[in-house]
Amino acid sequence: MTRPATLAAAFAPFHELADELLPHAFSGEDGSHDAAHLIRVWKNAARIRAEEGGDARQLAAAVLLHDCVAVEKNSPQRAEASRLAADKAWQILDSLGWHRAEISSVAHAILTHSFSANIPPETLEAKILQDADRLDAIGMVGAARCFYIAGRMGSGLYDPLDPLAEDRPLDDKAFAIDHFETKLFRLADGFQTAAGRRLALERQQRLRDVLTMVLDEI
Repeated sequence: MTRPATLAAAFAPFHELADELLPHAFSGEDGSHDAAHLIRVWKNAARIRAEEGGDARQLAAAVLLHDCVAVEKNSPQRAEASRLAADKAWQILDSLGWHRAEISSVAHAILTHSFSANIPPETLEAKILQDADRLDAIGMVGAARCFYIAGRMGSGLYDPLDPLAEDRPLDDKAFAIDHFETKLFRLADGFQTAAGRRLALERQQRLRDVLTMVLDEI
């Protein structure tokens, strides 16, 4: 298993902060919310921040801890995941001596990043985290994560008789490609920053291309 110290280099220039926070960053075995996901979200966040601004250290902490409490997609507590993660992040950063205002900012970003929580982000850092995390849910990686999660949940890829749900209700718990319509295609409309919106449009087209190719092959 890769050691946190090795992974920390991916969060430069905040590798020392990553050394402190990576041991607390995961609480489950979900490969769609793993170290690779954190690194991708950090790259997305850094790219957006380069255009939009924001406090880089707070953003790094929010990225590192935004999934620190794992709640399965099919759990009735799913909408509480970001609140639980924000509470845990508060305790962790407090133990490391962070100032209360900084902790509050990081916790707010974590609380509001989740689609399931449906809480509007109020700070620039929170808006960037939400955009950076949602970018990882669309595009080619988003499609791969969707199929991975469907496999973990025991879902099928598609309804063999009605893949586009033309004569049935959409059911993304039963069929992976239904999730494209119930959630993934809707994400591009909710981006908070100009940079995030531009990147989202590019990735949403890739996601549509994936669905088109799947439908062609079946």
